[in-house]
Amino acid sequence: MNFKGFRYVFVKKIILTGNRTYSQSSPNKYENLKDVLSQKIPQHLKLVNDFKKQHGQKKIGDITIDMIYGGMRGIKGLVTETSELDPDSGIKFRGYTIPELRTKLPKVKPNGHEPLPEGLFWLLMTGEIPTQNQVKSVSREWALRAEIPSHVVTMLNNFPAKMHPMSQFSAAITALNTESKFVEAYQTGVSKSKYWEYAYEDSMNLIAKLPTLASIIYRNIYREGTSPGAIDLEKDWSHNFTSMLGYEDISFTELMRLYLCIHADHEGGNVSAHACHLVGSALSDPYLSFAAAMNGLAGPLHGLANQEVLIWITKLQKEIGAKSTKDDLEKFIWKTLEMGQVIPGYGHAVLRATDPRYLCQREFAMKHLPDDPLFKLVSQLYEIAPNILLKHGKAKNPWPNVDAHSGVLLYHYGLKEMNFYTVLFGVSRALGVLASLTWDRALGFPLERPKSLTTEGLIKLVGIKK
Repeated sequence: MNFKGFRYVFVKKIILTGNRTYSQSSPNKYENLKDVLSQKIPQHLKLVNDFKKQHGQKKIGDITIDMIYGGMRGIKGLVTETSELDPDSGIKFRGYTIPELRTKLPKVKPNGHEPLPEGLFWLLMTGEIPTQNQVKSVSREWALRAEIPSHVVTMLNNFPAKMHPMSQFSAAITALNTESKFVEAYQTGVSKSKYWEYAYEDSMNLIAKLPTLASIIYRNIYREGTSPGAIDLEKDWSHNFTSMLGYEDISFTELMRLYLCIHADHEGGNVSAHACHLVGSALSDPYLSFAAAMNGLAGPLHGLANQEVLIWITKLQKEIGAKSTKDDLEKFIWKTLEMGQVIPGYGHAVLRATDPRYLCQREFAMKHLPDDPLFKLVSQLYEIAPNILLKHGKAKNPWPNVDAHSGVLLYHYGLKEMNFYTVLFGVSRALGVLASLTWDRALGFPLERPKSLTTEGLIKLVGIKK
């Protein structure tokens, strides 16, 4: 595993890229994300405080015993400013649906078709669609902040190849907290009103470093430790990421831009978002908070699901052959259900319609890989599986979610290492949860500490006498 010259090469590339250098301060303050946030936060803080003062005692819902035992499903108990999940229209990022964002967010000029994640991050932070120049300013900042400390590179190089990529990813993120500006400021007694600024700096630094971390892990495990090379200041975040992974196909880079956008956020109650919020409420720095989020994302009921889908589809393909008929598929689906298993990629805790994230990936596939055998299977499943699930009667939502499609697209472009898929998901999820965490500190959210009860306590609460 050869990364000994990585730190030096990386710094040299940043300083000498082309004939231009960039500072972290944009000459136009309206193109600098932190300056825009500095204007937005006081306004929104006043809105929140006024709202709490006038309506703080108003009840907004009832809690049932089933909700408490059922994983707190449906309990209204969190504030997340960045996104909201609508059961019918899907995820809305600051009020914009995915189809709207694919139209409105800046793209790479002149031939880019998919939105840039930098633009989505700007939107999540500010609530505003950014300009092309504002997006470029974020791309440059992330490129400048992307250097990995040598002790983290050494740690990654010493991990055994059999260690799961998500375990390596989480451990490396935790180790990065040696760089935390938030910790440094807190230890010097910084005012609470300034917490958000240091959470912001840590978040920007962490997001900048994640593609490099992920690329080192990928190359150590699957490419014999070859160097991912250096960041190019002229390229966007996704382009640098795919290049460091070793994939130069522009269609794959376009897919990664789309992938990183649509997986970025999903309201505040999902495991990864809630974990980041919860740990952050203890004033743990963004590195530790995000590491907690990644440990949650690694679970098979959350981020690992896209891997589970592809395993199931490849098993299906192997068992019934490439030229499967409708009857073949129906029999395989029923066989899966009768064994007490779910159909991976179908159903959702909140959505009651086809996930728009699935649909935009389907649109991408129809344009770029219409004849791919696995995509054809995915299309057939889309036509058949919902009706079978309705007949089966146990699925509240028989429609496909985002995981039903993403693995097949990655597999098509040669990224066939399924254990790595959740790391890609994690790189994307940082955009949403760290934007939200910055706002948590800006709004002064307290330590999260819900009340818990024993079963005996609940029995007494509802008035049952033994």
